[in-house]
Amino acid sequence: MKIQKNKTSKMATYFLTLFFILSSLLPVTESLHAYSEDQKSTYFPKKGVWEKRKPEELEMDSQRLQEAIEFAVANEWTGPKDLEIAVTQAFSVEPYGGVLGPTKERGESNGVIVKNGYIVAEWGDTKRVDMTFSVSKSFLSTTVGLALDSGLIADVQDPVKNYIMDGKFDSEHNAKITWHHLLNQTSDWSGTLWDRPDWGDRPPKDATWNDLRKRKLNEPGTHFKYNDVRVNLLAYSLLQVWRIPLPVILREKIMDPIGTSPTWRWHGYENSWVLVDGLKMQSVSGGGHWGGGMFIRTRDQARFGLLFLHNGNWNGRQLISKDWIKMLRVPTPANPSYGYMWWLNTGQQSFSSAPESVFYAAGFGGNYIVVDQEHDLVIAVRWTGSSRTMDGIIQRVLASLDSDQHKVSLIN
Repeated sequence: MKIQKNKTSKMATYFLTLFFILSSLLPVTESLHAYSEDQKSTYFPKKGVWEKRKPEELEMDSQRLQEAIEFAVANEWTGPKDLEIAVTQAFSVEPYGGVLGPTKERGESNGVIVKNGYIVAEWGDTKRVDMTFSVSKSFLSTTVGLALDSGLIADVQDPVKNYIMDGKFDSEHNAKITWHHLLNQTSDWSGTLWDRPDWGDRPPKDATWNDLRKRKLNEPGTHFKYNDVRVNLLAYSLLQVWRIPLPVILREKIMDPIGTSPTWRWHGYENSWVLVDGLKMQSVSGGGHWGGGMFIRTRDQARFGLLFLHNGNWNGRQLISKDWIKMLRVPTPANPSYGYMWWLNTGQQSFSSAPESVFYAAGFGGNYIVVDQEHDLVIAVRWTGSSRTMDGIIQRVLASLDSDQHKVSLIN
């Protein structure tokens, strides 16, 4: 009888404990259920699959979207299809010309328009892998955000010399440069990287090379200069911090989780190989100025844009912090249209009909990823030509949302 009483007592204790455990979990279960209900209205494409919706299903005018497509095709960039020739011609005034990294022949005008996560319009070959030039910079800055999230960089205001101790930040001027300055292109770093001196990138037409070599340096943070040598310096510095090639970091933490194809490649130069912990690694390029940079499909760029549309969250998983998304959208005082290697629409200076909150990645030849959170839109296009053409595309897309609210004088 005593044994039976012990068994009964143990059973009662077991069920009582189970009751309290289940009771404590109930609020969590309810909150998870509420979260999943909230997510039902947001669509995230799975790997290899991207659902399409007719524009009218999402309260868009299909005719206006067709006008946007026709406008993009009619205003395709007229530069050479051979992109080695294109960049050589575009930067012919520079003292150090020629390509150092791979290039390829480009495709035709193409693009994808995403509304509420669904593809509502698409044209051209959006699965073709193409160079994307300075759109690469937005991928590069993402690896900075990931380094912050991982604690590898404590603060963007830290001097880079605290992390990189191989002489590149030793001079009195360069020692003042922070990650913040490299990200918003206000560092005015002085030096040579991969056989390219900083002063040789986009030099003023009326300056002699000797004048440029002896120029007065600007205090970091006071002067904006779009400069690929310094962008490549950021990529090099990040490689030293991560100790792993940046494409590996990007693939593992961003591109695979958002379901991009395995076709994208992020290239450096033939002379940008370095030893890291005894291993030979390539420091990648932040653009295609001298070849290299990101080679990627338009659809994969649209997925990347969709991640930023949702403030770094992909289907409930925070891949990069919301704080980073806020930081990259802060206007640079020396150039309010620029953030952390994303362009901003501050004062609607870039796109007159788009909300000021729009931010976008942009590259040579008319490569764009436009993120419009106010309208739940991502527009990824290739070879559209000038920013004026992109403005015209955006105008027509926004006009398709509500013809009464978006009555605008369209760019011809």
